[in-house]
Amino acid sequence: MTPSPDIQTPQPGMEAGPGRKLRIAAVGDLHVGETSHRLYRDLFDRVHEDADVLCLCGDLVNFGKTGEVDNLLEDLRACRIPMVGVLGNHEHECGQPDEVARLMSEAGVRMLTGESYEIGGVGFAGGKGFVGGFGRYMLSSFGEASIKQFVQEAVEDANLIENSIRTLRTERSVVLLHYAPVVDTVIGEPPEIHPFLGSSRLGEVVDRYENVKLVVHGHAHRGAPEGRTARGVPVYNVALPVLRTLGERPYRVFEV
Repeated sequence: MTPSPDIQTPQPGMEAGPGRKLRIAAVGDLHVGETSHRLYRDLFDRVHEDADVLCLCGDLVNFGKTGEVDNLLEDLRACRIPMVGVLGNHEHECGQPDEVARLMSEAGVRMLTGESYEIGGVGFAGGKGFVGGFGRYMLSSFGEASIKQFVQEAVEDANLIENSIRTLRTERSVVLLHYAPVVDTVIGEPPEIHPFLGSSRLGEVVDRYENVKLVVHGHAHRGAPEGRTARGVPVYNVALPVLRTLGERPYRVFEV
């Protein structure tokens, strides 16, 4: 899948289906705080002009506090198209990620925590993801019990994401993550922190399913905007700081 540079507003009543492209906008890492008010109202109010679905790739708030989520949802109410989302690591900071996910769901965001959805003939699956490193440098389950426990959590997280992908029967599917599935899109960040920005386990899961046509993620604020899995599936880093280096539009739009 390639970014769609020239997006036209669909005709009234137009619906995606077999053979028809679905326009997908994606953004992550908004980092809404308790004192953030209406920072992204314009983003959510205009995105329907460019896309049919909005993907939210985690770290939408700073610490997972209820007040932050309330500020985010105040802006989200302006969105007029279906929304699909995943949590990021920041939503976990206060120890209530389930509550954040519940509030988001009640506001109309279809949260991916092992679930999957079909919208307009395109499947959506994924989850937060986890850390661990890439390729031959990926952390393995060897040595201390604490290391093995850490790796086991990464494996279980990848399995949860795979389960959500497996349930889809659509010919075209999009995977949402927060952490990166390939090293390509973290290039630009200090090499010392690459293992904390994602894991090849996520890319391996994606590559097991031929119906996955696109992966979007956030988290790597100084990473590269594009990459590919080993099988060649396009991967896009849609963290807002990265998008700001590409132009003025606060989301990226793709056709699937």
